[in-house]
Amino acid sequence: MLKLIKPSFFMSNSHNLLSIVYLTLAILGALLTMTANLDFLNNYGPSFDIMKFISLANINPAAQSLSRDLLVGASAVTIWMFTESRRLNIRHFWVVMLTTFTIAFAFGAPLFLFLRERRLLELNNQ
Repeated sequence: MLKLIKPSFFMSNSHNLLSIVYLTLAILGALLTMTANLDFLNNYGPSFDIMKFISLANINPAAQSLSRDLLVGASAVTIWMFTESRRLNIRHFWVVMLTTFTIAFAFGAPLFLFLRERRLLELNNQ
């Protein structure tokens, strides 16, 4: 006789796949931004001059557009991450916030999505 597959099987597999995708994006976000930051240090001196960095991020209209887009988008997503972490009681959210500001938003946001998927899977299995 055929055994029916429980719907939770598909849900857990989709959460696992999304977890892998988000973790991969987090790693890429860290690597790609860190290499750009290292290039900045190599080109503009051994100390990280934040004012020079901001100046270069706004050096022309295209750079201004990307900087402003990141500022507004990252602000909105950070607010959502904070409220979602409280709603789902996601552990270690402080690590996400710390890495968002010390490594990159491109690392912190996918890391949060990874932790969120893991938490949703945990809640689904309870």
